[in-house]
Amino acid sequence: MKRVFISLMIIMATMSCADKNPFFSEWDTPYGIPDFSKIEEKHYIPAIEEGIRQQEAEIQAIINNQDAPTFENVVEAYEKSGAVLGRVTSVLFNVSESDATESLQAIVEQALPLISVHSDNIMMNPDFFAKVDVLFKDMENLGLNQEQKMVLKKLHNGFVKNGIALDEADQARMREINLELSSLSNTFGNNLLAENNAFADEFGVTISEYPGAMSSTEDRALREKMFKAYSTRGNNGNEYDNKELIMKMMALRIEKAKLLGYDNPAQMILADKMAGNPETVDSFLASIMAPAVKKAKEEIKDMQVEMDKDIKAGTVAKGSKIEPWDWAYYAEKVRKAKYALDEEQTKPYFQMENVRQGVFDLTTDLFGLQYEKLENIPVYHADVEGFKVTDADGSLIGVILTDYFPRSTKRGGAWMTNFVEQEYGVRPVIVNVGNFAKPTADKPSLLTLDQVETLFHEYGHALHGLLSQCTYKSVAGTSVARDFVELPSQIMENWAFQKDVLAKYARHYQTGEVIPDELVAKIMAAETFNQGFMTTELAAASILDLKWHMLTSVEGLDPMAFEAQACKEMGLIDEIIPRYRSTYFAHIFSGGYSAGYYSYLWAEVLDKDAFELFKQKGIYDKETAMSFRKNILEKGGSEEPMVLYKRFRGADPDAGALLRGRGL
Repeated sequence: MKRVFISLMIIMATMSCADKNPFFSEWDTPYGIPDFSKIEEKHYIPAIEEGIRQQEAEIQAIINNQDAPTFENVVEAYEKSGAVLGRVTSVLFNVSESDATESLQAIVEQALPLISVHSDNIMMNPDFFAKVDVLFKDMENLGLNQEQKMVLKKLHNGFVKNGIALDEADQARMREINLELSSLSNTFGNNLLAENNAFADEFGVTISEYPGAMSSTEDRALREKMFKAYSTRGNNGNEYDNKELIMKMMALRIEKAKLLGYDNPAQMILADKMAGNPETVDSFLASIMAPAVKKAKEEIKDMQVEMDKDIKAGTVAKGSKIEPWDWAYYAEKVRKAKYALDEEQTKPYFQMENVRQGVFDLTTDLFGLQYEKLENIPVYHADVEGFKVTDADGSLIGVILTDYFPRSTKRGGAWMTNFVEQEYGVRPVIVNVGNFAKPTADKPSLLTLDQVETLFHEYGHALHGLLSQCTYKSVAGTSVARDFVELPSQIMENWAFQKDVLAKYARHYQTGEVIPDELVAKIMAAETFNQGFMTTELAAASILDLKWHMLTSVEGLDPMAFEAQACKEMGLIDEIIPRYRSTYFAHIFSGGYSAGYYSYLWAEVLDKDAFELFKQKGIYDKETAMSFRKNILEKGGSEEPMVLYKRFRGADPDAGALLRGRGL
């Protein structure tokens, strides 16, 4: 009797928890926005545990189904599983990136092993795989549409990449590798956040403000000190040093690749990407690096002229040459001298709210989208603002949240992600996150030219998520090949400084004056300014990423010596370092871009080629815009990327478009 009573008490406690845990039911909020007002940190782990239990039961039901396997009772049933787990993880991991308190970081550390084990339990389940495999082998005879084929292919590939064909011992090792990699990746990100905050504490400059500080700080010794602190983040021999983490991660990635029959991680990662293999990527990057370095050397000569003026004036020591910490400062001097263009002239015309409205208005002109500011919606931080997006016919497209200001709990950079993913019958909730200047008592958030491009870029990702019209969430929105995902984001940058576009949003924050034609002309004239440097640092980071992932062993390797040798072999000049050095290369060690950082340049071939069509037809041409929407933005990963691109463009992309666009 006592045992029965205890069991009843446990059931009642579970029911009570279910009643109070907001993740256990769909959001009862406008447009399905997560109800942040009801979410407490104590809810995360119980919701993850319950979400795992529910999805395990759902998958077991798929396995136990005695009917012959069909797409509907296997693949579609899996697509619909895991609702609770999806809700809690989308909130936890998104908020932990943008508002990572110590207590939330601890929750993530507790959650990661639970999720890793659960994922492996699914992707190593032989009974589940057997049903998927039957369908995969008979795919062409099942009467599936193209999206369903892509969903099935992606699911089957997930099993293969997770080692379903391995024996019991190797599968056990694969589980250990996956578990450790998830933990190491999280630690890398936490260490970098701590290093970023330490940098901000020392110099009074956030990581996002660093480029501006380096271009405006006259004190050369201070610039050198800032540069060395910035470029050695994660490499200081302290508790946040990332060198050992990198070596552990690469050893595990290499071991994982070899377990799956690949020579190195790059082969494994690129097998299902557009590029297909590391050799193709290596050749592609080499073709960009050479002209970029050549251009950068020309830029050094121009900057040395400006430095020589300071030497003559006695403000810089005799015999000084351009060093890495001089580049941004003297590049700005060259820009002023060549184009009479000064960031202090342009920033007053780029108030954040106006730039955001500018990108909204652009998408109205291109795609017919309408926006409505949402008041009194639940948000995870006071800086977050929300907007309802509707189509030209009034139908709901989704919700876009913007979170643009820095804080010590937010990682550096800018990104887009989903709180609610699009699928049949569900419209998405998207967030754009940035680190732009926070408003002060007497001045609003004013953006640099680079930050304006960043806002347009991230909104391109948002459009990819918002406009998705897929049935299945596994291929919806940005769930595409890594080297295709940057096309929608990068093409948006091309509109940012077009004269007609600027006229609609670039207004002086004090006077309301539209940006003058002469200033627009200067911006356009300087469009390819400093592209030798910018392309070199981007290509260098891409090559460094690839070289790490082409390794077959890290035994006896010193990470910084390896990086230095890689930079030497790629032809990187002393005045430039990779955009990200290894110890703070979050994209590849904690951000999902492993052996994939090249995708920014790869996709730029597509975006520059695509925008050339807009320039031919007219940058607001409705037919071209709607073709891009229908064939790219709405399709997600429901078709092979190059098929989608050629359907839009009507031809293969012109590889020379990237070099033309960058003035190389």
